Amino acid sequence: MFLYQLRDMQIAALTPLRFWAQVGLQTLENPLFCAVQNDFTRHVIKEMEILEKHGRIYEKPVFNFTQTKFRGTTINVEERHIKAHPFCNLVHFDRKTDNESTTEHIQGDPKLLIIPPLSGHFSSILRSTIESMLPTNDVFVMDWIDAKKVPLTEGTFDLEDQIVLLSNTIRRLGPDVHILAVTQASFAALAAIAHLAGENDPAQPRSMTLMGGPIDARRSFVPLREMIKTHSIAWVKENHIQLVPPYYAGAFRPVYPGFLQLQNRMALTLANQSTEIVKYFQHLVRGDEESEEEHKKLYNEFLATMDVPAELYLQFIEEAYAKCSLATKSMTCEGKKIDPANIKRTALLTIEAELDDLSPPEQTRAAHDLCTALPDSMKQAHLEIGVGHYGIFSGHKWRRNIQPTIHNFIRKHAQGLDETQ
Repeated sequence: MFLYQLRDMQIAALTPLRFWAQVGLQTLENPLFCAVQNDFTRHVIKEMEILEKHGRIYEKPVFNFTQTKFRGTTINVEERHIKAHPFCNLVHFDRKTDNESTTEHIQGDPKLLIIPPLSGHFSSILRSTIESMLPTNDVFVMDWIDAKKVPLTEGTFDLEDQIVLLSNTIRRLGPDVHILAVTQASFAALAAIAHLAGENDPAQPRSMTLMGGPIDARRSFVPLREMIKTHSIAWVKENHIQLVPPYYAGAFRPVYPGFLQLQNRMALTLANQSTEIVKYFQHLVRGDEESEEEHKKLYNEFLATMDVPAELYLQFIEEAYAKCSLATKSMTCEGKKIDPANIKRTALLTIEAELDDLSPPEQTRAAHDLCTALPDSMKQAHLEIGVGHYGIFSGHKWRRNIQPTIHNFIRKHAQGLDETQ
């Protein structure tokens, strides 16, 4: 139960070495030295980069969106934070411009709620996703708060709480909203929309895009489900859950630490290949055709991890991987059965990646078989060939193929909007 403290002590011990690594990098990367670099110095630079990156704790990255463009016109972006819950802020990227025709376009844009996964990374891991959707959507983002910073007095936050929060946020934004949910959030988002549909709530969204999530984990092999088959939830709790150390605001809160979650996923996914974090990242982004510079930016986001409330993590793996409760229709929320077959008004788009071994193809597409009341005209599935898990929401193929597919789907199902815009 002291892995958290040991990790923090290790980071503290590495601080002097990290300082000298920074000095070494600044020296060797100086233009005066670049001309005389050889294989040895390049190897030294690589080792120094690894020490500098892995010898520190990464704080939450900022979104830092100040502008976007639409048809050549600059649009100013203001980031507004709305307190939604002790474990989540609702971020609105408010867009404004002095151009009258562009202002008219902005006012008619669809309202889009982006739901990042609550699974060890900050919401900023979807920075590329959000940036791509900003020019033509009124974007809101569920910005999850690091559990180690939430005081114990704020209570617990489990999967059912997440579903209720998503339902209430959809109600808050109104019935004309569209949902884009990524990986873990796909499961909770489908449950929330089915929950609203079961109550015939007028706030049911116009469309939902589910990306790489375990809607039915039985459909294809996934390491996490195999682990659950051989170990009990009690074993997972004993081996994965830690108490937040007393020097954080969330002191003594039981959490699944972000650093441990990253380490365990790496061990599950690359058990027979490598346990090096750089190679694991390369495994996740394979096939996305992105530049080395863009990979470096995403890698920094990847290294920034947050803690997940223990009760949410344990309930999620039990419902999504052990019971597959959405697919088996055994899930409940607020004492009521959740059944995706109740969804009649929300169009469905599923996005999967061919090389995704965290949520392999067919797991997300299973939502089409569950939403039996939706006609084929309100369903669409997209499989992106040749990319891994991160290629679903970032990289060249995201911008070239997936984002336009989502854009067109939202436009098609946004009432009163010109589909050619």
